[in-house]
Amino acid sequence: EVHVVESRGGLVQPGGSLRLSCAASGFTVSSYVMSWYRRTPEKEREWVATIRSSGGTTSYADSVKGRFTISRDNAKNTVYLQMNSLKPDDTAVYYCNAFRLDPGAAYWGQGTQVTVSS
Repeated sequence: EVHVVESRGGLVQPGGSLRLSCAASGFTVSSYVMSWYRRTPEKEREWVATIRSSGGTTSYADSVKGRFTISRDNAKNTVYLQMNSLKPDDTAVYYCNAFRLDPGAAYWGQGTQVTVSS
């Protein structure tokens, strides 16, 4: 059975940091393209960051580049999103996504609320 579980988010002051984790079971994160997305009332869904299965190359949305870092711990079968220099605009529900093209599969976590506010 597949499970994708994000860690609890929280309330962070502007300029602060927070690390989200995405623990997977039932599949191997290193065999999937793992991504973080976020959703706000204004934006239905926004892609944030991706780490690819082969080579572990990463890519980021312009809005978070230089502030967020996606990483993967194969031993723990977990993906992380380190968020630094947080801004109020980063307030959103963050979702972890696992995707594989062949054979096709896609899994989502339940989402975790991150609020950046003073």
